[in-house]
Amino acid sequence: MLGADGLNLIMMVAESGIIDTAVNDLIGRSQVLMIPQNRALKASVNNQVTKWRNGVKRKITKACETERLLTELNLYQEVIYYDEETFFEKAPEIVNQLQWHSPFYSKAKKLLERNKGVYNPMFPHYFCEQWYKSLSKAIKQAEIAELESDKEKFLADLYQRIETMQTLQNVTEEGDAVKVGRLWDMAAAKLSKGDVASMKRYAEFLKKNGDLQAIAEKLGRMASDVSDPDLEKNPAEELKMVEEKSDEAVDDIVGIHESDDLSRMLPNETMFLAYPELEVIFYKHLVDKRLMNYKVKGKARKLRKIKSQKPENRKIDIEKGPFIICVDASGSMSGFPEQCAKAMAYALMQIALAENRDCFVILFSTEQITYELTKADGLREASDFLSYQFHGGTDLDPVIIKSVELMTEGRYRNADMVVISDFIAPKQPEVILEMVSSLQSKKNRFHAISLSKYGNPQLMAMFDHCWNYHPNIVGRLFNKW
Repeated sequence: MLGADGLNLIMMVAESGIIDTAVNDLIGRSQVLMIPQNRALKASVNNQVTKWRNGVKRKITKACETERLLTELNLYQEVIYYDEETFFEKAPEIVNQLQWHSPFYSKAKKLLERNKGVYNPMFPHYFCEQWYKSLSKAIKQAEIAELESDKEKFLADLYQRIETMQTLQNVTEEGDAVKVGRLWDMAAAKLSKGDVASMKRYAEFLKKNGDLQAIAEKLGRMASDVSDPDLEKNPAEELKMVEEKSDEAVDDIVGIHESDDLSRMLPNETMFLAYPELEVIFYKHLVDKRLMNYKVKGKARKLRKIKSQKPENRKIDIEKGPFIICVDASGSMSGFPEQCAKAMAYALMQIALAENRDCFVILFSTEQITYELTKADGLREASDFLSYQFHGGTDLDPVIIKSVELMTEGRYRNADMVVISDFIAPKQPEVILEMVSSLQSKKNRFHAISLSKYGNPQLMAMFDHCWNYHPNIVGRLFNKW
């Protein structure tokens, strides 16, 4: 070979330490270091930087896969396998091919002119060495340019998330790394002062109305109480002490038999050893396993692997389905019921974040509006939902049908559907009741939170669990002040 192999040159440059230098620069930026003293938030920032580090390597290597660089790399890879004679023969053609796309062209031309008419067998090696250095420099420049560009974009996103998380202090409860980490994933959305003020208002409302928070927490725990055998039973092996019948155990003497076990030999067998003439008979019986021995039986305890069906709680936690929160947005819900409905949805969103579950809100009155509160821009969705004004009439049928359709899909298995309404509406048709009953048999749960004491009992009978929350005027004033 006339020079070093260039096949892995792009990866070699990417792994040369430029990424580590960029990561250290990121960590050293003053704004990144101005993170609040919150371990969970710091862990989220570190995870974000690590995630960027793992992904940027692929990006910068792709940036070097331009037609110009790939063409030159392929040509270099071909030339290094020439012998010296072939190189001298094709050298002018090689330099001409570099003319339009390589920064090495001018130097290559000078080297070729300087060596013109001289047959130096070391020249092809020197030429390829200089070419390799030029390629390495060009690739490094391209990768650094892409790295710097991507780093600036990442910093802008990082600052935005930190700013959003700082504005959300006092809006959400402080949680562990999992809960804060998922909120961090949603923090790319830029929130206005009005958005944050709205969230703070409902966070305060939840604190003053503790019974609503208690209902939300109980709803969150119900998915773990599921008794579906398909969900909670897994084949498992465990070591267990078992008793087995054994001839080696000495629990009971059950008879006499012929053997060669000296420890269980009958005393009269030793009589042969008392006389030298008979001693040979003893040894013959021993070799032939014909000594009279006590026969024993018993039970020995041994550790064995036993296959069994055991509850696997971790699997249940993973398979917790989403919250589908259907909120009655009719005019009859305006005022205190509207505040309760929004606060309940907000509390369930926080539980969904902590348990890595999805959370959907479907507003229904004369139309349906859907919000997904736990997706990438979920904070924006939550803000839009909290600022929505309730109006119109109550039409429960379409939203129940929509929710039932969603819960028949695999993504919504083991879901919790929560309907928040005053339930001043007629009973559901038999067709819908049958659909709900079918899903209840598959461990999906249906909950009702009634915000009026005039709710239709026949309508609420279709739900697995019903909660009533309608404090009187005195209770509301007490909570307010």
